[in-house]
Amino acid sequence: MDPRVQKLAKILINYSLKLKKGQLFKIQGQAVALPLMLAAYEEALKVGAYPYIQVNNPEAEELFYKYAKEHQMKYVSPMMKLEINKMDALLTIWGSTNTKHLSGVDSKKQAKVQMYRKPIISKLFKRIGDKSLNWVGTLFPTHADAQDAEMSLTDYENFVYGAGHLDDKYPVKHWLKVAKEQARLIKIMNRFKNIHIQSPNADLKMSVKGRKWINCAGTENFPDGEIFTGPIEDSAEGFIRYTYPAVYGGREVEDVRLEFKKGKVVKESASKNKKFLTDMLNMDKGSRFIGEFAIGTNYDIQQFSKNILFDEKIGGTCHIAVGASIPESGGVNKSSLHWDMVCDLKKDSTITADGKVIYKNGKFKI
Repeated sequence: MDPRVQKLAKILINYSLKLKKGQLFKIQGQAVALPLMLAAYEEALKVGAYPYIQVNNPEAEELFYKYAKEHQMKYVSPMMKLEINKMDALLTIWGSTNTKHLSGVDSKKQAKVQMYRKPIISKLFKRIGDKSLNWVGTLFPTHADAQDAEMSLTDYENFVYGAGHLDDKYPVKHWLKVAKEQARLIKIMNRFKNIHIQSPNADLKMSVKGRKWINCAGTENFPDGEIFTGPIEDSAEGFIRYTYPAVYGGREVEDVRLEFKKGKVVKESASKNKKFLTDMLNMDKGSRFIGEFAIGTNYDIQQFSKNILFDEKIGGTCHIAVGASIPESGGVNKSSLHWDMVCDLKKDSTITADGKVIYKNGKFKI
C-alpha cells in the first residue's frame, strides 16, 4: 500500500473529524476505494470509536435509475432516516471505476430522486452545520479519475496527495497555517455587504450582508483551500460564464452561462448537455438560486481535473453553487441540488466589496 494512504487516514480521523471514543462512525465509498476505507477503519478502532463500512455499488445505482418506478423513487428507507439521526461522524470517500456510469440514465429521473430525498439531504446539511455530525469528504485516486484528469495513475496519485501536502513530514502543520491565514481574510470579509465580480466571463453583483464567511482548511474536505459564504437569496443580478466544464452526477456540461435576476437563474445556456443543466435547475423551487459563493485559495492546485473536490479549490478561481445553502454560512436557500461551478479569475478580473477592490487577477489584495 502507498504509505500516503495510511497517512491520509490518520489525518482524516484525528485532524479532520477529530473522532472520539464511543462515537458511531460511518465510512462510505465504492469498492475500489477499500484501501483507504480500511485504513480509516483501523484508525477509528484505535481511537475507540464504533466504525462501520458501507460499500456503494455503481451498477446497482444505474439499475435503480433505469428501472425504479415512481413509488420506489419516492421511498426513503427507515434505515437511512435512522442513520442520518444517529451517526456522530461520516467519512465519504470518492473514487470510481467509471465516472460516467450514470451518463445513460434519464436526467429528469435523477432530479426527481434527489427531490424526494430532500429531507435527508437537508438534515445532513443541518447536522454538519450545527456540528452535531462531523463530516469530511476526500478522494481515493483511481484509474477512472486519472483518465478524467488526463493523467497516468501515478501522476494523478502525486497530484491528489500533493494537493493535501501528504508528502510533507507534518501535513497538519500546513493546514493549520492555511486556517490561520484564511481566518485573517474572513475577519475582513465579514465586514462587507456587497460583492461585485467583474471579468471577461462575469458581471455579477450580490449581497452578503449579515452572512458569515466560512474557513475551509481540511476539516470538511480534504484536500481543501477555500472561503465561502451564502449570499442573500434574492440579491444576485447579472451573469457568469463558467470557464471550466461543470460536472455533476457523472455528466459534463460545457460552457455554462447563467443569467440572474432577483437572485434567480432566468436564462441558462451550454454548448454540451444543456438539457441536463435545465433539468437540474428545474429540480425544485430552490435550485435556480445561489446557495454558495466561494473563492479558491489552494495555489498548489492549478490543473483542472474534472473533479470538483480539487477544481473548486484552484487558487485564482471562484465558484458559485446553485441550490442548497450551507446553513453555517447563514444561507437559507432550500434545495435538493447543490452544484458547484468554477470560474477562472486569473486574468482581467476583479472582485469588489463595498466599492473596494479586494481581489485582482487571482489574488487577494487585503
